[in-house]
Formats: sequence, C-alpha cells, structure tokens
Amino acid sequence: MARTLITVPPNPKKNTVIEIRALIQHPMETGLRPDVEGKLQPRNIIQRFECRFSSGGKSDVIFSAELFPAISANPYIAFNFRATQSGTLGFQWTGDNGFTQAETVSLVVV
Repeated sequence: MARTLITVPPNPKKNTVIEIRALIQHPMETGLRPDVEGKLQPRNIIQRFECRFSSGGKSDVIFSAELFPAISANPYIAFNFRATQSGTLGFQWTGDNGFTQAETVSLVVV
C-alpha cells in the first residue's frame, strides 16, 4: 500500500471552483535504468489516475490521466473542480504488476 496525500479545500462555497491536489508515493521505475549489477530494473509505473465525484447515488469521472515512464517518482496531480454539491471524491491509481490504490475524501459544500 502506497502513502498518499490528498488536499481538498474545507467547506467550499457552492459553485466555487476549487483546486484538488493528489500525491502518491511511488518509485515510477521506467524499466530502462540499470541496477548496481548492470541489469535493467523491471518497469514499475502508475499507468492511470482517476477521480470520481459521487453524490445522490450518481458517480461521475471528473478527472482522469494516463501516466507514462517519463513521469517522475511520487507523481503529483492537481486539477480544478466546480463544487456544486456535497459528496464523496474517490481517487484511484492503477499501475504495473497489479498495483492499485484507492482513497476517498468527503466534500462538504456550504
């Protein structure tokens, strides 16, 4: 399980555009770098990030990104979202070797 850091503004006002930030601790090894013995290290990257907003039984993808080997370790993603109602933000990272990490954060709109 990877360590994550998610930042969502507390209690945003209705219809305000907020910045959502997500960081995950991950080595993002490209598979092109040799180890100390000269052998290539196996590729180990996060391939996809997705954020969903759920409210009232409805769930929509509000942001998604495909990641590639050129992304640095511990990828940081920031995006904007118009907060129209309270709900739950669901974050999911998927990658090589069956890697998956999911987190949820409540969004309370005032």
